[in-house]
Amino acid sequence: MISEVIYLEYMSCLLEGDKKKCAAIVVHLLEQKTNIKELYTNLFQRSLVRVGKLWENCRINIATEHMASSITECMLGYTNPFIMSTPKIDKTAVITCVPKEFHQIGARMVSDIFELNGWNSYFLGANVPCSEIFDLLAEKKPDVLGLSISLYLNLVRLIDMIDKVRDKYPDMTIIIGGQALDKTKSDILHRYKDVHFLHDLDGVEKFIKQFESRPVEAK
Repeated sequence: MISEVIYLEYMSCLLEGDKKKCAAIVVHLLEQKTNIKELYTNLFQRSLVRVGKLWENCRINIATEHMASSITECMLGYTNPFIMSTPKIDKTAVITCVPKEFHQIGARMVSDIFELNGWNSYFLGANVPCSEIFDLLAEKKPDVLGLSISLYLNLVRLIDMIDKVRDKYPDMTIIIGGQALDKTKSDILHRYKDVHFLHDLDGVEKFIKQFESRPVEAK
């Protein structure tokens, strides 16, 4: 468990833009065999939520908020050796943000959790054109498509994307994540078959285990 002292020290370094000290904390935690999901949830995600609230309350400016996000993306790279060393199974996911969605860190973490569970996960990042997402779906034929949406203004684009996927791939499993959909707003997804709103990384890992226990079907 990441202590409050370590979290506060990391948070201070993040707001100061001290990438070197942030990296030292992350490396130390990894050397202590801190669980990757624990690191993502209780250090990276928690600190970014706090940064967002500070910005909303006008206690930091947008430059500091962007700096913190940039440093966090850099810190995610330190987990790559652990993620890449995980033995792979015959499961594939494509994880992306909906078009015009520029917040990609959450989606990157979700992709990494799939990798840590042995999946081959293709992370596309932010603001990928819909047509090019479909090109990759045709190439990779994933078991799961993950879509991230942080801004509620992009809800129409999310629904349009789901409709297009359902039209072309009626049996594809879709997962949705992001701050734009809380428990109430996620109710709009109930009209779709096999579309799942996942609130956090624990939910992602639970979904993965449940999916892997499904009867094997031909792609």
